[in-house]
Amino acid sequence: MRLLTPLEARVLGVLVEKQATVPDTYPLSLNALVNGCNQKTARDPVIEAREAEVLEAVDALKALALVFESSGSRVAKYEHNLPRGLGVPTAAAALLAVLMLRGPQTSAELRANCERLHRFADISSVEGFLDELAAKEPPRVRKLARASGEREARWAQLLCGEPAPLAPRAAAVAGDEAVAVGEIAALKAEQTRLAAEVEALKALVARMARELGIE
Repeated sequence: MRLLTPLEARVLGVLVEKQATVPDTYPLSLNALVNGCNQKTARDPVIEAREAEVLEAVDALKALALVFESSGSRVAKYEHNLPRGLGVPTAAAALLAVLMLRGPQTSAELRANCERLHRFADISSVEGFLDELAAKEPPRVRKLARASGEREARWAQLLCGEPAPLAPRAAAVAGDEAVAVGEIAALKAEQTRLAAEVEALKALVARMARELGIE
């Protein structure tokens, strides 16, 4: 398969993301796809693609069998075929999508940012799938050299070719030890998950108490 253009990668990433986050409106219309590409949050870089440019990217992806046009609707709608087209599992497809949408990230950042697309048990699980993607021929991702001042190396997708050199990023500081941004994001995601589990358990206990007639 040839290399993708940045806009083609953005379109593909949006389709994977929206399938998981807004399943009720998936497959996506061209208008929804343009809005997803130009979204101001969870995108790096932020772009302003025109409808004609997105449609051209969609047509190119259709030729690669990475995108299909859905039938049975008066409005053309589009869905991705990334796992089958690239021969990767859905968990790996989620990682590739987040890398296409947000650029190079650490394993911890990927785990946090993939939360709504695929829930990984831990960071080692993320790295296992990344290692598999890196071992494919041709490789789909690469672990980049750690930038100066950073504690963790970042991963980049190779569907668009070799990534540009990375600039150092700021890290949050706690005491004398720098804490990577990705680690903070991963902790927040875990805190949200645990809070949801606690609420579910409280609701279950309350229901059982009502059924048993316990005040």
